[in-house]
Amino acid sequence: MRYEILGPLRVIDGKSAQTVNAQKVEILLAALIIRSGQVVSADRLIREIWGEEPPRSATAGLYVYISQIRKLLRRPGTQPSPVLTRPPGYVLTLAPPDGLDLRDFTALLKEGRAHLRSSDHKAAVRSFEDALALCRGPLPADAARGPILQGFRTWLNEAQLECMEGLMDARMALGRHRELVSDLYLLSTEHPIREAFHRQLMLALHRSGCRGDALLAYQRARRTLREELGVEPGAALQDVQRAILMDDGH
Repeated sequence: MRYEILGPLRVIDGKSAQTVNAQKVEILLAALIIRSGQVVSADRLIREIWGEEPPRSATAGLYVYISQIRKLLRRPGTQPSPVLTRPPGYVLTLAPPDGLDLRDFTALLKEGRAHLRSSDHKAAVRSFEDALALCRGPLPADAARGPILQGFRTWLNEAQLECMEGLMDARMALGRHRELVSDLYLLSTEHPIREAFHRQLMLALHRSGCRGDALLAYQRARRTLREELGVEPGAALQDVQRAILMDDGH
């Protein structure tokens, strides 16, 4: 069994991929997957499903949804359901050969960081690319009502951006500046207060022989940061601007 939570939730058993159509059941299973190996209290699960004002029937509803998940995950001739009752709630247990894309993503992100620190840029590119390939899209925004799913969405968004930053740094270290310019224009536009993408865009442009465009990119970043946050660019961005200004091409 393989659980995939880095996108619309699905459970893969062999060649069969199952999705959950009922939103409340999907929320419950997603929360258990995110906290796999940990007991999640019934109260927390109810909050995930119904928010701060659950109905009186919430506890009974939770029992029904747990039963439906157990039925979904049941495999003939195998061990009991991976969803176990453990006071004060429930736990989803993963045992080999069960897989989880979140666990794979986290491992690849750590590998990418390590390769980047050791200047093994080709390996870093592979790790970051493999990590990002696991991300099939976000969970539906209206599904994240409680702190488990909301916290996960926030963490995943930040982790994906870190992956992309690391990937761009590794590719630039391999001399791929010119081919990265269009991607970095897009990333710096989609994430306008993410200074790393502006810094990378400036470097890519400058190393591609577009010094003026690199300085214009700095001015655009500075204007955006002042308008959006009321702050000046950070030290890293200012250092790149100074280095470009001091480089007369000789």
